[in-house]
Amino acid sequence: EVQLVDSGGGLVSAGASLRLSCAASGFAFDDDYAIGWFRQAPGKEREGVACIGTKDGIAYYKKSIQGRFSISLDNAKNTVYLQVNSLKPEDTAVYFCAADPISYGLEAAGYRYWGQGTRVTVYS
Repeated sequence: EVQLVDSGGGLVSAGASLRLSCAASGFAFDDDYAIGWFRQAPGKEREGVACIGTKDGIAYYKKSIQGRFSISLDNAKNTVYLQVNSLKPEDTAVYFCAADPISYGLEAAGYRYWGQGTRVTVYS
């Protein structure tokens, strides 16, 4: 059974950084899954911010956050990280990781497995 556990969120001031973690179990990274990070702000739709292939490590980002966010893999720990830098109040949201053996990209509907989410709150 595939399980994803998100962690690393918090309450931070604008300009701060966080590293979000997504610990995956039930599959190996060599199985070639896509893992994406999504966020959902209050009253808004869930949007994809970054994704990565677990076998080839190729990453893709939402253009508006490229340069501030960085997604990476730790194969030994079966964990995907999202480093978020220079945080802004508009980055406030619940961040979710998701995994799928077929889909790749930033469309939430394409992902089968989801973590429980970790909340990021940025104050100015």
